[in-house]
Amino acid sequence: MTLELSPAVKYWLNFFHPLMMWVLLALSLYAAYLGLQVQRTRNAQGEEKKELIKGKFNVKHYQIGSILLALMVAGAVGGMAVTYINNGKLFVGPHLLAGLGMTSLIAFSASLSPFMQKGANWARVTHILLNFVILGLFTWQAITGVQIVQRILTNA
Repeated sequence: MTLELSPAVKYWLNFFHPLMMWVLLALSLYAAYLGLQVQRTRNAQGEEKKELIKGKFNVKHYQIGSILLALMVAGAVGGMAVTYINNGKLFVGPHLLAGLGMTSLIAFSASLSPFMQKGANWARVTHILLNFVILGLFTWQAITGVQIVQRILTNA
């Protein structure tokens, strides 16, 4: 049994991954903001610390991070699936390789959570460094992704 999608469905599927990734980039920036607030809360003292604790930045950061992990993995797999459905192959190049790298890095970053919860400073530093690398790659991915979408629109 083969599943054949209509040309219109195949065409519009091309835009799901880029839209999802732009939303995830914005969500990543928000997660970075929350992470910085967690660090600020950890370093604060007295009344300032009491005020910052009310923001529950640690809980929000953890929740947004979990959503990011799930959606980035789903988005990466989905992007590859749509490319394969529409072209019968994957285009192995910098965009794909950086995307796979980002997906691996976010999984590794998330896996540090139990160590951070136990107070391991090395895990916090590694988590922060990995996430800034991911943000840098993500920004570059967004730019190269726009170029890919432009090619799709030109060839339509």
